[in-house]
Amino acid sequence: MAHDTLFEPVKMGTQTLKTRIIMAPLTRLRAVEPGDVPTALAGEYYSQRVGAGLIIAEATQVSFQAKGYAGAPGVHTQDQMIAWKAIVDNVHAKGGKIVLQLWHTGLVAHKSVQPNSQVPISASDIEVGIRTSLRDSDNQAIRVDATKPRPATLDEIAQVVTDFGHATRNARKAGFDGIEIHGAHGYLLQQFWAEYTNKRTDEYGGSKENRARLTLEVIDACIEAWDSNHVGIRISPLGTFNNVEAGYHEDENIWLIEQINKRGIMYLHLSEPDWAGGTPYSDDFRQRVRNTFDNMIIAAGGYTVEKAERNIREGYIDAVAFGRDYIANPDLAERIRQDAPLNKQHPETFYGGGTVGYTDYPFMNAAQ
Repeated sequence: MAHDTLFEPVKMGTQTLKTRIIMAPLTRLRAVEPGDVPTALAGEYYSQRVGAGLIIAEATQVSFQAKGYAGAPGVHTQDQMIAWKAIVDNVHAKGGKIVLQLWHTGLVAHKSVQPNSQVPISASDIEVGIRTSLRDSDNQAIRVDATKPRPATLDEIAQVVTDFGHATRNARKAGFDGIEIHGAHGYLLQQFWAEYTNKRTDEYGGSKENRARLTLEVIDACIEAWDSNHVGIRISPLGTFNNVEAGYHEDENIWLIEQINKRGIMYLHLSEPDWAGGTPYSDDFRQRVRNTFDNMIIAAGGYTVEKAERNIREGYIDAVAFGRDYIANPDLAERIRQDAPLNKQHPETFYGGGTVGYTDYPFMNAAQ
């Protein structure tokens, strides 16, 4: 069998994954509005990809305030939870495992998708010059400038923590195999962690301990809502994402990983900077992360099969998440096993729309 390393089972908390090939969380912006309810078509999309050892479902709002993109789903209402349950049941019926990524977009938002058209919250009122996505009259994604944010009040910060806990309980009710906290890519949790966007002078700003406070409170709330064996987190240490400059402060990020590790969560998911034009991780930094985090480490970002195998063999990581390749290849794991060619990606249909570019990519036996 080709690429044996990637097809070895791996432990994730109290669960075992059949392969080390993970489907990365991929925003597709096809939920029904108003209400942000995932569609039955999402059930087909995810169940097509059960060859992955784990599916990490797309970033999903923990509240209506957490929304930054038109068409992104939520998991904070009963209707949303029920819709997700049908999707999860479909994945499980085909032998797959699926966790749900939870997010609050913070400053990566437009006031038109916020409750009562309010200005979105962030750590501070720093405008980073980012864009987000709305929908046109044909239900297609269009890019617009984000609205300048306002600093979150202490009451709003406390509500964010509560919302992550509530969303975790809903994900558990829906039958997911766990949740992943989105602490990466310049969204709200990283906006608090990054000095570039956090100019606060209260207990959530200044020192690394204060800037990490929201992330760690969210982790604790999610663990309380479920347990540590069903909570993971994605972070993007080093680099710049969504114009939020995280910098290259290795020591601070290793400290943050130490604090995360103390919680005993099921995995750490690293989004590496090279896919976004940043400096690749050094082997020294990879080893520092490995020495710091005890449980499963997933890596993502511009990975080839060869890079994945090498970093797993070296012991730096335990599994690899593939993103856009999984959009275009529902049977990606089997294609890797057989060294088969991949389908061509169609980026123009990545966001918004219907079946085209979503559930119509061919499997190998149907490829032309």
